[in-house]
Amino acid sequence: MELLGMSPMRTKMTRIVTVLLVGFILGVRSGEARKGKVTESFAYTGISCRRHTASITDFGGVGDGKTSNTKAFQDAVNHLSKYASDGGAQLYVPAGKWLTGSFSLTSHFTLYLQKHALLLASQDMKEWPVLKPLPSYGRGRDAAGGRFTSLIYGTNLTDVIVTGANGTIDGQGSFWWQKFHKGKLKYTRPYLIEFMYSDTIQISNLTLLNSPSWNVHPVYSSNILIKGITILAPVKSPNTDGINPDSCTNVRIEDSYIVSGDDCIAVKSGWDEYGISFGMPTKQLVIRRLTCISPYSAAIALGSEMSGGIQDVRAEDITAVHTESGVRIKTARGRGGFVKDIFVRRMSLHTMKWVFWMTGNYKQHADNHYDPNALPVIQGINYRDIVANNVSMAARLEGIEGDPFTQICIANVTIGMAAKAKKVPWTCTDVEGITSGVSPRPCDLLPDQGQKKIAACDFPAKPLSIDRVVLKTCTYRVNHM
Repeated sequence: MELLGMSPMRTKMTRIVTVLLVGFILGVRSGEARKGKVTESFAYTGISCRRHTASITDFGGVGDGKTSNTKAFQDAVNHLSKYASDGGAQLYVPAGKWLTGSFSLTSHFTLYLQKHALLLASQDMKEWPVLKPLPSYGRGRDAAGGRFTSLIYGTNLTDVIVTGANGTIDGQGSFWWQKFHKGKLKYTRPYLIEFMYSDTIQISNLTLLNSPSWNVHPVYSSNILIKGITILAPVKSPNTDGINPDSCTNVRIEDSYIVSGDDCIAVKSGWDEYGISFGMPTKQLVIRRLTCISPYSAAIALGSEMSGGIQDVRAEDITAVHTESGVRIKTARGRGGFVKDIFVRRMSLHTMKWVFWMTGNYKQHADNHYDPNALPVIQGINYRDIVANNVSMAARLEGIEGDPFTQICIANVTIGMAAKAKKVPWTCTDVEGITSGVSPRPCDLLPDQGQKKIAACDFPAKPLSIDRVVLKTCTYRVNHM
């Protein structure tokens, strides 16, 4: 059909020009959209959903890996804190490399890292404020003075989520490791994530790389869920513990993968006289579905800083490969405190130095003011349903003379020794307990009760309250530059 009053040839040319013009206009608009706001959808499962959402780009954030975003992150959190009583708020971090120093979170708040979002820890030490030592430690771990604030930090908070679509936090730790090895640190190295005196915390679906020191450190806090975390650091990096619940109550750690230069999970509660005085135990802790690689440390360590006490720890479905020990209890004269009611089952261990290791001779002390008569109580330690292979030594169990470790129960354990294993697979001093169905044969201080006791060392049937926490599905749309 011809356009009115036009020849067929002119009509065809008009249509071509019209198509080109429309294409040009749409192209311009598309280009304008690319340079302007971008709308993205995201979702996560969380302890709480939020009413308000903003992007770090709304606060001047630049994801080029070079520009410091410390002020942008803190400005964003400060601004969003006003919504705490109005359904809470969340800060969305889109794909990009976001260089930042330490910043603090607020209550009723979510920090969300998109799949290709990478937080890069600043190497400018001016962007790391210094805090006083923890009161239950009396000093820093690296130096007698204070400690650098963790990268993501919060104190006296309620209802906080740090999560993502497996976004990444890179601590760029080699900068700090070199200073540590050269003895050039005046203060203790920062951690990647730390919450103090806080309640109802979720840390999930993230990858943590190359932390300057410990990766995740909840301390003096309660009701904490840590789930779906991948932690990676060189196996010879100093003190890069994975997850360290410290003087905390009601903690659940699950579905996580850790490769580190120290303990994959280290349970703590204060150091010597400072921990005794502070008196806040870690208790009601669940660890499940953990995979660990740590050739120089343990899959799960209890202590050595345990002066406030550790009680009711339940670990199950643990896999460790090329790890020094499966479960390690570390304490000493002067620690005081206790480690009680520990239950471990279903461990699969491959290429280990020790399966079980307990020592009452771990001599690192905060200072020389500890009381050598402050003796720890270690009792009610239960292990069952464990298979290990390529093991150098089944167990090294060393209590304290005059203060034996008691009520040890080990059942249904098969340990395959390495070709060059120690000639004596078990060494035991100052310990008391029983075994059943354990191979190779344990030491005489842990007499075999026979197959009739194979169900000994029972795991508690009643769940802890943290196991009753159910996550909600939260779905959002956000605009960002």
